[in-house]
Amino acid sequence: MENFLYLLPEVFLFVVATILLILGLFIKNIRLINNLAIISLLIGLILIINQPYQSIFDNSYVIDEFSTVFKSMILIGSIASLMMFISSKEDLHIDFYEFPILIIFATLGMMVMVSSNDLLSMFIGLELQSLSLYVLAALNRNSLLSSEAGIKYFILGALSSGLLLFGISYIYGFSGNTNFNLIAVNYDTESLGLLLGIVFVSAGLAFKISAVPFHMWTPDVYQGAPTPITGFFALAPKVAAMGLLVRFLLNSFGEIYLDWQQIIFFISIASMAFAAFAAIAQKNIKRLMAYSSIGHIGFALIGVACVSSEGLRSLVIYLMIYLIMNIAAFSFILSLKRNDAYFENISDMSGMYKNHPFSTILIALMMFSLAGIPPLAGFFGKFYIFVAAIESNMTFLAVIGIIASVISAFYYLRIVKIIYFDEPKDEFDGFSIRSLNILFYTSSFLIIAFFIYPAPVISVAEYAVRSFF
Repeated sequence: MENFLYLLPEVFLFVVATILLILGLFIKNIRLINNLAIISLLIGLILIINQPYQSIFDNSYVIDEFSTVFKSMILIGSIASLMMFISSKEDLHIDFYEFPILIIFATLGMMVMVSSNDLLSMFIGLELQSLSLYVLAALNRNSLLSSEAGIKYFILGALSSGLLLFGISYIYGFSGNTNFNLIAVNYDTESLGLLLGIVFVSAGLAFKISAVPFHMWTPDVYQGAPTPITGFFALAPKVAAMGLLVRFLLNSFGEIYLDWQQIIFFISIASMAFAAFAAIAQKNIKRLMAYSSIGHIGFALIGVACVSSEGLRSLVIYLMIYLIMNIAAFSFILSLKRNDAYFENISDMSGMYKNHPFSTILIALMMFSLAGIPPLAGFFGKFYIFVAAIESNMTFLAVIGIIASVISAFYYLRIVKIIYFDEPKDEFDGFSIRSLNILFYTSSFLIIAFFIYPAPVISVAEYAVRSFF
């Protein structure tokens, strides 16, 4: 019973999701259910911040500084997605009460992922998240693109789960344990089978963060899924999978990091390079953001490849900044309406500044931040990552990152050029919905404010690192 007291945030969210699932059958007020879900996630965030640190269930589930920070980021991303949903559910034909419930279940799975210290609890959390995301991707039953997105994500997700289970079986077979800490003291460092297990588990997790060469689902799912769901895909699941990858590699195989460091090194370079070039030809803003997320994951993986306290600290800083930038980006995308119809083509943004001069200034700053142009938050995220790489004698990785960052600046700056310099089209509706305005203006302010006062973000990152170094 004492163990379950340490699981209070998770148990609370599970009970709330179950109650809302039953409540939704009798109350057809989707806004009320969504608001209750947001309040529940806020309460969950408060419980997590005040949660005592402990290892429970024979050290299979860990509550520490690292999990607290990552769970907080996951909950912030989920709350932002619910705020996006309520602003557009009718227009996008996703006005189902199941949406906020599925978000809570996916969030619960992600919380289990970042606290997992065992291969079995890791898989349970991963599948709880994945099953919810499969349904969310295909939620708009009237859209062929949404149905296609759901099917593609399900098939490829099932493949990645197979790879993950195959890797888990190898690790268990050659170490005799599923607990990360016990694996670390019970394996043969010369075992080829164990290395094969690491490769397969890393491949399964690379799919979840959409790292190259396991990125193939990302552009189609981002484009096909309704925008609030695309926003959710870009926010919380990436943070959760990255947190799980760090805990799995450092806790289980920290002593033989030279073996798996090469894997992270390769997928980091491949993700940065591929995204930098593939995004240039994109005409749909959501597909562009898909390739953007692949590139950003490549930059974040540099922090993992460093295998140092500086690298992990830079990773946490980067993910926090990435989260805020994407909240701003997707709240902006959801504001793209003309004549009460959403549009996603980048060319349709032409001349937007004439109707919304202040908002377009913030949009431009957001694009500059995504491109990594100083003195905005995105620049400092990459700066800390590159410094950590140089300090870890991985200068080549930093050089590739800088080159990829310069190339990727083209497609971000092209959006600014279209907004400011192309001939205007019909008047743009935009920025008339309160929940989207709260998200957009708050996150835009934080992107700018980081330059003025970065201390809180840096302090949180240093706090998270204590769990490992």
